[in-house]
Amino acid sequence: MPAANFENKMVIAVRKDLKLSPGKLAAQVAHAAVNCALSSKKRKAEWFDRWYAEGQKKVVVKVNDLKELMELKMAAESAGLVTSLITDAGMTELPPNTTTCLGIGPAPDNLIDKITGHLGLM
Repeated sequence: MPAANFENKMVIAVRKDLKLSPGKLAAQVAHAAVNCALSSKKRKAEWFDRWYAEGQKKVVVKVNDLKELMELKMAAESAGLVTSLITDAGMTELPPNTTTCLGIGPAPDNLIDKITGHLGLM
């Protein structure tokens, strides 16, 4: 089977200082992905359609803390990218209103890479 040719992606940045369990991490990333997809479908329909047609590539990266997450959010929004900041309700592992992750995109790779390309994979 030939390799997929992805030109668009969504990136979800997760705070590594929170030490989330695997299940909690998966749920938070899923929240960000769904929120970004829905927002993008409304606000950046062409980007959403191309990303969806390619197979919806998602990359999960790590940031050190809330400060770095917020800096990433500001940079992404300044670049015109869709973002979704996820704040946990505090029903299980975390205190209420803990910001856990940030979804960015979907958007063309070259635009997202300018903002997130330096971050390591989760």
